Amino acid sequence: MRIDLIRERLSVYLPVALEANGGVRAAVALILRDGEDGAEFVAIRRSQRPGDPWSGHMALPGGRQHPSDVDLVTTVARETREEVGIDLVAHGQMLGRLDELRTGGMQRLNVIVSPFVFALTAPVDLRLNAQEVDSAVWVPLPFLRQDEARGSLRLTLAGQEMEYSAFVYRGHTIWGLTYRILTSFLSLF
Repeated sequence: MRIDLIRERLSVYLPVALEANGGVRAAVALILRDGEDGAEFVAIRRSQRPGDPWSGHMALPGGRQHPSDVDLVTTVARETREEVGIDLVAHGQMLGRLDELRTGGMQRLNVIVSPFVFALTAPVDLRLNAQEVDSAVWVPLPFLRQDEARGSLRLTLAGQEMEYSAFVYRGHTIWGLTYRILTSFLSLF
């Protein structure tokens, strides 16, 4: 899967928008670069933090919209710069948006997440903010289509064992909201 194809598909894609209905808005960035086998994206492991419902999870860079953010593109650019040191304004090109999603599952939070897809226009070095990001990995998109990428995660919540579909890459388990975003993205191709 090449960035040119992704750009072409997203240029005509009309993403589903959700009403906030009093909920919080957030934005995440699916950041792409050219790799040896096609496009690859950066996934982060969130640092362990008290009160963070996504603590320790694999995720895409991003976060909640601040009142000072002009729009969600401003939010995702600010959060990406803070978390991984990538300046999307200087080194990224927005290719499009994906369907908005409402958080749910074990967090029971009312957050509308807007995923944006960016292609890097120059090489970048990741500079992880240790308070927010424990580690990061570049994941080849074509790998996610292979059988060995499919996995699951079992969690016990309130005495009930739950199983969630996941992608597994080099020991990193991508599940939940990030899995939903990636699955939706891959369905476009």
